[in-house]
Amino acid sequence: MVTVKVLLSLASIYNWHLTHLDVNNAFLHGDLSEEVFMHLPPGYHREGEPLLPSNTVCKLHKSIYGLRQASRQWFAKFSGVLISEGFQQSHSNYSLFIKTIGNDFIALLVYVDDIIVASNNKIVADNLKNSLNKSFKLKDLGNLKYFLRLEAARSTKGILINQRKYALELLSETGYLGCKPTKTSMQPNMQLSQDDGELLTDPSMYKRLIGKLIYLTITRPDLTYSVNKLSQFLSQPRRPHLQAVYRILQYIKGSPGKGIFFSASSSLQLKAFSDSDWATCPDSRKSVTGFCIFLGDSLISWKSKKQRTISRFLAETEYRAMAHVTCELTWLIVLLKDLGVPHTQPALLYCDNQAALHIAANPVFHERTKHIKIDCHIVRENIQTGMFKTLHVASQHQLVDILTKSLFPNQFNSLIDKMGMYNIYIPS
Repeated sequence: MVTVKVLLSLASIYNWHLTHLDVNNAFLHGDLSEEVFMHLPPGYHREGEPLLPSNTVCKLHKSIYGLRQASRQWFAKFSGVLISEGFQQSHSNYSLFIKTIGNDFIALLVYVDDIIVASNNKIVADNLKNSLNKSFKLKDLGNLKYFLRLEAARSTKGILINQRKYALELLSETGYLGCKPTKTSMQPNMQLSQDDGELLTDPSMYKRLIGKLIYLTITRPDLTYSVNKLSQFLSQPRRPHLQAVYRILQYIKGSPGKGIFFSASSSLQLKAFSDSDWATCPDSRKSVTGFCIFLGDSLISWKSKKQRTISRFLAETEYRAMAHVTCELTWLIVLLKDLGVPHTQPALLYCDNQAALHIAANPVFHERTKHIKIDCHIVRENIQTGMFKTLHVASQHQLVDILTKSLFPNQFNSLIDKMGMYNIYIPS
């Protein structure tokens, strides 16, 4: 999904045409590379022929739905056709295909049978559709408006994606469509433990709600921390955890149409903010890492995650957060290069901890860094090569606080606005 956001952000900046395609009966196009036999379907009988024995099997020549190899064989067939058309497969994301002919550029992103085509020349995109339609039965859905439950709205100012329809369906399904909305997704300074409260008699409902909310975080960074926190109790959910889920639904009720905006006037400078909340987990005393990455003014990637190990110092947990976002930035730089947008200037990495910034810049081995894993020093290596540049940001301007802790309404809403989240369904 980060690749989708990057593609939409570039399409907004460069005014690329965006087309949505769908392949009919995609899995039936796959060619089998091995012998596969199957039992005859119930009721199978050819008119005028005697009934076949019950133990009769048939040999498949093509893949069918329900076959384990079906998705792999379909993608192999589709990618083979694209490569024969002159496309190159991206090594940073194997579902992305790029083709450049002179000044004409076209990118194709595929998810199973849903396809996004981005191009600076509409004629080239139309020729591709006609060519692919000869090999597969395509359904042209026109300009990109609805993709994998993501709604896209475009204007001269940019592109906004949201999941309003999905959010309203979730509220209707849970009976919270008429509930009283809240201002934040989680109570400020709330501490949840795996041992507090009564165990739920039916945990399946809790697990189903968390799964649906996780998908909603694709366009809602304001839900990411609370959903990530509650997903840690899936094995044994308790009553306080379910009440916290209901509060998230109340918050969604207040703004179901809120989404991420990709500005058409944005620059191509990668900027990242990293932060952590030290020893915040009351059960394991592990820290929470958070980061968000902007391409100019457009938010394209974010994450909130509990660290795998316990950090002894605050500087250590902040430095681990920087190492995490460094890996994401490195991948994004390669992805931009594949899309024909090389990122020549250093990516900016903002952190509010001076000690972590000094560790990243100082190659001297000392007491506070000897227990940090070697792979964390990838931050230092990238700074020395000039790929990244670290900068200090004041704690009151740290955007990632919304991904590492529960906040009071004023700070919560202020950070949402700075992240470029808008609700186009609010009357002006």
